[in-house]
Amino acid sequence: MKTLVTPRLELSAWTDADADVDALFDIYSRWEVARYLGTNPAVLTSRDQAARASSRWGTRDDGFGVWAIRDGGAAVGSVLLQPIPWSEGAAPEGTPEDVEIGWHLHPDAWGRGFASEAASAVLEYARERGIPRVVAVTYPENTASQRVCERIGMTALGTSTRYYDMAAELFEIDLG
Repeated sequence: MKTLVTPRLELSAWTDADADVDALFDIYSRWEVARYLGTNPAVLTSRDQAARASSRWGTRDDGFGVWAIRDGGAAVGSVLLQPIPWSEGAAPEGTPEDVEIGWHLHPDAWGRGFASEAASAVLEYARERGIPRVVAVTYPENTASQRVCERIGMTALGTSTRYYDMAAELFEIDLG
């Protein structure tokens, strides 16, 4: 996984180092973070779950993945770029997968511009890889993430059920 560097942050692979596993568990064991993740939000309940996620996220070599957002070396969140699953029956035959961007930060890192800075770097990485379009989906009530989408140049497309078999606010950006 390629390390990306911004003026304040380093985006690098999650590792199995104790500091990474502990940070991942601290972030994703919080309901205020997990409540907006996936179709059935749930917090991590054990350090072993965090270790498995860290290992899984840190081993991708296909250009996609989940990067640790590091401020001064300490992991404060994640930013992802990955194929997004279509809802059941939503993709016309032969339609290529879309690519999703997302971010999850520890509450202590909220409001500091880290999500926008990290997501902008990942969008530039996607552009360099020739990915023509990236989408983001948010729960309708997740206005903070919707503001990040707007700050990084994404266009709001309204409520959609195209992905994850759920109604979400859909954003896109053309990188072509």
